[in-house]
Amino acid sequence: MAASSSSLSFFSSTIFLTSSSNKVPKPIQLAKPNSLINLPPKPLIVSSQLASPLPILSFTGEKIGETYLDLKSAAPDTARAVVHRALITDMQNKRRGTASTLTRGEVRGGGRKPYSQKKTGRARRGSNRTPLRPGGGVVFGPKPRDWSIKINKKEKRLAISTAIASAAAAENTIVVEEFDGKFERPKTKEFIEAMRRWGLDPKQKATFLVMEVSENVEKSSRNIGTLKMLTPRTLNLFDILDAETLVLTPSTVDFLNGRYGVEFEGDGDEEEEESEAAAAAAAAAAAFDCLYVALHVTSISVLDRQPVSHLFAFRS
Repeated sequence: MAASSSSLSFFSSTIFLTSSSNKVPKPIQLAKPNSLINLPPKPLIVSSQLASPLPILSFTGEKIGETYLDLKSAAPDTARAVVHRALITDMQNKRRGTASTLTRGEVRGGGRKPYSQKKTGRARRGSNRTPLRPGGGVVFGPKPRDWSIKINKKEKRLAISTAIASAAAAENTIVVEEFDGKFERPKTKEFIEAMRRWGLDPKQKATFLVMEVSENVEKSSRNIGTLKMLTPRTLNLFDILDAETLVLTPSTVDFLNGRYGVEFEGDGDEEEEESEAAAAAAAAAAAFDCLYVALHVTSISVLDRQPVSHLFAFRS
């Protein structure tokens, strides 16, 4: 007597159905909630003009004026992701990627069988360079590789402006007057006294963003381990986020509003990068010419034993 047993499934079982019928119900189509229908697209970039102005402090620590930062900033729901991506890109592009280990095929030696296969009472061994023995190869060890990753120019610029705007909104940013000519000689003690007049603690991390760093200022501040002195060329996202206080100057505020402001179109970066690339290419060509001449002169003078004074004009 064969008993017909129905298979247990999610749709045919009476556990999940209100009736005991064996009919398979149709899949339920869930309607979209009204809040997700015809939603306007969210802006990717918003202006972050600060309502509260930034006070400008004199060299003696007195308030002498006010200024504003009007920077582009990422939307609140994407700001963290944009800054995180730019930070990871900067840190990963600094990796040299030169770590290298030797596999068992690259380690020197190991061609001879260390001892007989049998009659020794020891484990079988075919080479001294096996990864199981000291001095042998490394299994899945690091090899030279390129760790660099790409990020769009606009995305990186947006991450920097978002970080600066966030520091200014959190009241962790001050503006001081130009102090390049205030230091007549390199003196770390005088720079620390100036920091205290501005309300800064020398034991806390601070990042100074100035347009130019004079020799006296650079030598006066380089012995302070918690201080970073940046210029527009060395401006980076890590030092902005790592600092507890961001110190600007009026000229730096104008530069930030012009480069990272809402009205910036992005033509300055391309021209600057093209000029830097052209200068680097010219320097590389000059270095190649010098190396080529040196190798040519050395080879001819050694092999032919001839005077080499006429060889410097061999290239047309």
